[in-house]
Amino acid sequence: MSTEYEVYAVQYARTLRPTRDFFIYPDPHDGPLPILYYVWVIKGPEGAIVVDTGFSAERAAVRKREHLRCPTAGLERLGVDAAAVKTVILTHLHYDHAGNIDKFPNAELIVQDEEVRFATGRYVKYKPVQLGFEADDVTALVRENFRGRVRFVDGDAEVAPGIRVHLVGGHARGLQAVTVPTRRGLLVLASDAAHFFENVTAQNPHPIVVDLPRTLEGYERLLRMAPSPDHFIPGHDPAVMDLYPKLDGDPLTVVLSADPLAPSPLAAA
Repeated sequence: MSTEYEVYAVQYARTLRPTRDFFIYPDPHDGPLPILYYVWVIKGPEGAIVVDTGFSAERAAVRKREHLRCPTAGLERLGVDAAAVKTVILTHLHYDHAGNIDKFPNAELIVQDEEVRFATGRYVKYKPVQLGFEADDVTALVRENFRGRVRFVDGDAEVAPGIRVHLVGGHARGLQAVTVPTRRGLLVLASDAAHFFENVTAQNPHPIVVDLPRTLEGYERLLRMAPSPDHFIPGHDPAVMDLYPKLDGDPLTVVLSADPLAPSPLAAA
C-alpha cells in the first residue's frame, strides 16, 4: 500500500498590492489584491518534509511585506521542530521561498540543477533578473553545498516514497512543483508555477517570468497531473485559506489533505 501524507499550507506573511504586480495583461480596474506567502508541510510516517522556507522579518521590512510570524513558528503549531526536519524542498530560489535556510540546520536541501545554475550565472547581473532573488539567500545555499547539505535534482524525480518534484520552469528557470499522495488523491503543490488560480483561468501569468511559453505549458501540465481542479494548489492565492479547513488553534494554517470546503475556482473555468 502506498504512503499517504497529510499536507498543510502555513501562512507567514501577506501584503496588498495593485493587480498589475501579479498579471502580465492589465486589469482595467487595477484594484488592490492581497497576496499571501506560504510554506508547505508534508507529514508522513518518517517525519515532516518542508516545502520552501519563506523569508525573515528583516527581509519583510526591506521588501515592505507584512510579516505575521516566522515560518518555523507555524511549523511548531504542527508539532514540527525546524531543527529536526531532515528534508527541505526548495521549489526555487526567489526570496520568498528560499530564505531562512539557517533555521533548518539538519535538513538536506533539494533544489533543481537548473535553478542554481541560473541563480549563480551570468544573467543575474541584470537588475530585472534580480527582482525575485536575494544574493544572501543564494550565497547561503552555495555555502550549504560546501557543507554537503544540498541535493541537486535534474528534472523530475522521486524525493521520498510517493513524493515527486517536477521541473516546470517558466516563472523561474528551475522552478519545481511537488506532488504528494494523500487520502483524497494526489495533491499538486504548484508553488509559483501559478501564483493565483486566476493566472491559470485567465491564462494571464505573473509578470516575473523567464520563459512565458513554459509558464503557460506548465499550467496545462500540472492540471493534467491533478486528479481534479480541487487537487491543484497555487502558490500565493488568498482563496486557499477559505477553500480548506483551518488547523485547530491556528487560523493561519489550512489542511490541504482534508476535503475542500468549496469547489476550486478552476472548476468553473
